[in-house]
Amino acid sequence: AAGTMSGSGPEQPQPADIAEAQLQEAEQDWAAAKAFYDNLVSKRPRPPKPQHAITVAVSSRALFDLVEERRIYEEHGVEKYVEYQQLNENVTLKPGPAFYFVKALEHVNARLLELYPDDEERFDIVLMTNNHAQVGVRLINSINHYGLTIERFCMTGGKSPIGYLTAYLTNLYLSADSEKVQEAIEAGIASATMFTANKDVPYSDTQLRVAFDGDAVLFSDESEQIVKEQGLDRFFEHEQLNENKPLAQGPLKGFLEDLGKLQKKFYAKNERLNCPIRTFLVTARSAASSGARVLKTLRSWGLEIDEALFLAGAPKGPILVKIRPHIFFDDQMFHVEGAQKLGTIAAHVPYGVAQKYHKSA
Repeated sequence: AAGTMSGSGPEQPQPADIAEAQLQEAEQDWAAAKAFYDNLVSKRPRPPKPQHAITVAVSSRALFDLVEERRIYEEHGVEKYVEYQQLNENVTLKPGPAFYFVKALEHVNARLLELYPDDEERFDIVLMTNNHAQVGVRLINSINHYGLTIERFCMTGGKSPIGYLTAYLTNLYLSADSEKVQEAIEAGIASATMFTANKDVPYSDTQLRVAFDGDAVLFSDESEQIVKEQGLDRFFEHEQLNENKPLAQGPLKGFLEDLGKLQKKFYAKNERLNCPIRTFLVTARSAASSGARVLKTLRSWGLEIDEALFLAGAPKGPILVKIRPHIFFDDQMFHVEGAQKLGTIAAHVPYGVAQKYHKSA
């Protein structure tokens, strides 16, 4: 065995073998942790295994309104901020932009557990924050106050959370920090910067409603590049020529896929009309000149979207008011701001060519 570590002989472990060994080790760790947990009597559902779950990582500033706390941090530094949080740890934090989205995810989980009590394919919400551990008590108190089921906390004490996002097999990361979101997108993690709506509107508490822009969100920015560089007429021509060639995937395609997988679980139990998930495509494309390629792309991926709204350049805000999504993903700040003004919680996806034309604030 002494010679196995040197040279490049056939005995050297291959990357695939190492990955397999790590996976087995993780499985053993998980089995040991589960055995320990199973001996504890609790009515609470266990957090699902990360490889089965749809993991949504949310930062504390996305989950709660921490505007005042952020001001203290920026003006007086980290020590005063931690002190303030500890003094106020029994003061419940108000909901932030991702709060109602998280509540809706938990409603879907409750319905899934009724239909599939032993299935682990459901949402797992992880609080991923660069807060220091001392602030944790206030966050835990607020989470318990609202009856949220957030079992996994990752408090990185000022360090970047990106490595942890990968370790948690994160399917979606929501944060109020655009730099961290950019970093996550570059690491290949579906991610968006959350913006609070400027008006309070009621959200459905029986159905998770998620709205997506098309280009550079569900799809790649290939078509958007043509619009920016060669104009609309060339874009229409290009889309019609390539109508049967599926668009490449964008950063949020995987999350739409996850929602689709869960929807099918409800359909399998004859719950299509009562499904607690509804998805929307809200695109500035025109249906007649560039809509077919989008619909054919979704079809080629085997994905259904419940409603497709082609606005042909009309503003998205008024349509979103009618839909009332818990979250709307768009790659252009112009649309995010328009949605925000009319009371929609919008999330900016910093991906693709639009970022060169409008840097997010």
